[in-house]
Amino acid sequence: MKKIFVFLLAGMLLYLSGCKLGPDFVKPVYTGPATFQYDSLTNDTIVNLRWWELFNDPVLDTLIIKALENNKNVMVAAARVEAARASLGYTKAEQWPSLNFNAGAGSGNSIGTVQFSSSTDRYFGFTQMNWEVGFWGKYRRMNESARAELLASEYGLRTVQIGLISEVATAYFTLLDNMKKLEISKRTLAARDSSLRIIKARFQYGIVPEIDLNQAQIQRAVSAAAIPVYERNIAYSKNALAVLLGKYSTDIPEGKSLFDQVVPMKVPAGLPSQLLLRRPDVRQAEEVYAAQNARIGTAEAMRWPSLNLTGLLGVASSSLSSLTSSGLGWSVGGTLLGPVFEFGKNKRRVEIEKARTKEALHNYENVAMQAFKEVEDALISIHTLRKELIAQQQRSVAAINAEMLSYERYDKGQTSYLEVLESERQSFEAQLARSQTKAALLNAYVALYKALGGGWLTPAEEKAYQQNTQPGNSPGTKK
Repeated sequence: MKKIFVFLLAGMLLYLSGCKLGPDFVKPVYTGPATFQYDSLTNDTIVNLRWWELFNDPVLDTLIIKALENNKNVMVAAARVEAARASLGYTKAEQWPSLNFNAGAGSGNSIGTVQFSSSTDRYFGFTQMNWEVGFWGKYRRMNESARAELLASEYGLRTVQIGLISEVATAYFTLLDNMKKLEISKRTLAARDSSLRIIKARFQYGIVPEIDLNQAQIQRAVSAAAIPVYERNIAYSKNALAVLLGKYSTDIPEGKSLFDQVVPMKVPAGLPSQLLLRRPDVRQAEEVYAAQNARIGTAEAMRWPSLNLTGLLGVASSSLSSLTSSGLGWSVGGTLLGPVFEFGKNKRRVEIEKARTKEALHNYENVAMQAFKEVEDALISIHTLRKELIAQQQRSVAAINAEMLSYERYDKGQTSYLEVLESERQSFEAQLARSQTKAALLNAYVALYKALGGGWLTPAEEKAYQQNTQPGNSPGTKK
């Protein structure tokens, strides 16, 4: 009869420790549009490769590699991953028995409130086991939550890495834009210096009125004032790059100029539903939601009784020499502890976790919607900036030619100096606008790849990509 009771008790313990309270995690279902606007291709091919190599600029490649190695935000995110991994190991260890030892000696004539007529010596040593049996799936839910938090931290690291790559590329193209504008300003200043000398000589000989001289001085000052503006912006861009590279200051080697930068071909954005699997910040929000969902089960389990098993094995003696020869003492016990009445505290704990789970779900939905918006914004930016750049290039060529023709007409006395001034102004503005539009288009591609979640590969993904791009395989056919 005793054995039957032991078997029944063991079976009950196994059943209670195997069941899990709380809702199981259900992955959110995508309910958005089936395609992106302005996306002519709907297959995912080159999104996840090292997209910055498409610009074919070795300087940019080097800057990104250095940033990934030395950036402080990446180091912080990597440390969070290690902390989450340790937390998971800690949580797993909590479900198993703990074994401790205790040894000591003492002397006195009292124990507690009981006093004896003479003093005695006491020596003891024992091992103690403590084990809270994980009823109601408490520890399984805790492990589930810790595992999801680890995944969330890993996706968080990838989010930081992708963001860093995009920031470096954006800062680099902004630097090239400012350098090109500085070059245009210096070239314009040199031309206006030459023009001013001619106008001044003509004024001194009484050929042209003083207003022509004043207008030439104004135009020269405009181009001169632009130079320190772009010198300042160049310094700002270099400082921003230095921080991204994890340094206090850095020298940027000379690479391709802005107008020589390669504009990538059309980029397939993929299906919107794939975006949820590819963007690490979306996956991070999903794992945070999963971790929080598991905490409901932990809170539910705390409303029910828990079983704490204890065991003790050791020796005790009044003489140190006879301690090893003393007989072993042992004890085994179990405590069933459960709440009776706590003014709804345990119920409120469950309600708190449920509310936080709703918060995590809505945060996931918001992150997913924001990801969709960022892709749409980047696609429309590329679509329109391509057209805008073509127009700005045509405007720049025409304005430079008009400036040259105006000078010729003015020299021949066929037009007033006002026409020259207007042509100079339009030429200068057109060249600056072309530079700015080219940088905006390059940065739009950077924004698109960031929005698509591409740009950083795990070692396994890198290996798979290399295998798929070997001869005999279709290039870029990546997962």
